[in-house]
Amino acid sequence: MGEGLVAWFGYGSLVNRATIGWSYLEAHPARLTGWRRHWRPRPDMPGFPAALLSVARDDKAGCDGLLVIDSAKNLPALDRREGRYHRRRIDSSSITCAHALPSGCPVYVYEAMSDLPVHRDPPRILRSYLDVVMQGFLHMHGRAGLERFMAETSDFHLPIHEDRHAPVYPRHVPADGKEHALFDALTAAIQRE
Repeated sequence: MGEGLVAWFGYGSLVNRATIGWSYLEAHPARLTGWRRHWRPRPDMPGFPAALLSVARDDKAGCDGLLVIDSAKNLPALDRREGRYHRRRIDSSSITCAHALPSGCPVYVYEAMSDLPVHRDPPRILRSYLDVVMQGFLHMHGRAGLERFMAETSDFHLPIHEDRHAPVYPRHVPADGKEHALFDALTAAIQRE
């Protein structure tokens, strides 16, 4: 049944289905246990020193996200998108989802490469990226899930770079005024620049 299929767990911008640039079979809210989501500096590359989301193994942690059932032929496209991340195969028992995985379907999560030098400037969270992530969590996990995203993500002390009106993030997805107001309220305590 699962022949030619893979599953992957998105925990950041990939939770927002509008950022996935191809057709996939299914996508469901899910939870990954044994991994902690955190902000980290992006690798040293040209452009803005944005922070990015990653996960790290942590037996006492877990994070919500999106479980996508996809064709294995789409993995190269996902690998390109997640170019500075390692694709990690994980045990399906680490995923909690209301929908069953196809039998024999491998499951993956992407972890940022830690061996790359980081950008020389202090990292900042792009508002255009954060809006996309928060919108994904709001749509897939509701307000409670969005608040869990904020509470369960480590290093949320990094300043937010306000680029909403001129988005730097290349997969920016517009949000409506009510969503912006909610996102701003939930991040009000975080320094802005």
